[in-house]
Amino acid sequence: MARRKAAPRAAARAAPGAEAPLPGLARLAPTQQRSRERFERILACATEIMAEKGSEAFRMSDIVERSGVAFGSLYQYFPDKAAIIGTLAERHNAIGRDCVRRDLAAVSSARDLHPALCRIVDSYYEMFMREPVMRDIWRATQADRALQKLDADDMAVLSGLLSDAVRRVAPTMPALSTFSGLTMTLIAAAVRHAITLPPRKARQVLTQFKTMLPGDLAGLA
Repeated sequence: MARRKAAPRAAARAAPGAEAPLPGLARLAPTQQRSRERFERILACATEIMAEKGSEAFRMSDIVERSGVAFGSLYQYFPDKAAIIGTLAERHNAIGRDCVRRDLAAVSSARDLHPALCRIVDSYYEMFMREPVMRDIWRATQADRALQKLDADDMAVLSGLLSDAVRRVAPTMPALSTFSGLTMTLIAAAVRHAITLPPRKARQVLTQFKTMLPGDLAGLA
């Protein structure tokens, strides 16, 4: 019986072949409806509190007080604050990856790449503006080593998506992974800078940045 009870916890968030969940993520993925509702209530309250206080100021006790979930139940799912932030970051990262897939899907020739990269810039900026708590989540991921790993893993996925798109139109392009990694890193940096600015200035900065994105793959060969 003990082994059957322990298995879901180990498998819920673990990497393939691992014995424990990844740091910075929920330790248990609920399957029953009541547990799922409690899980979602915890995350919803955490989002509200972070939006009000920022990622540094909110505490696990704040979530208990607002959600009505007991400490024992909270820690059953999340061993610490980083696990809550990491779970929220993972969800927003998934939304971002969907946006990048959508924006790159239209790349069918080399001339399509620059407009697609510009759309990615706009999509990311709009996502941050639509969900302001993402700014707090991002700041928290930069301050915690386990969460930095989640951010790096997400960037690796995004770079892979761009590599796949470029490979469709320029299969012989050298140093493709380096190009894709640098491009996605620069896009993320530009957007994260822009969200610190007033909207009008942010748009000006991003417009200028988009002129710097590669428009001619031949020049990169």
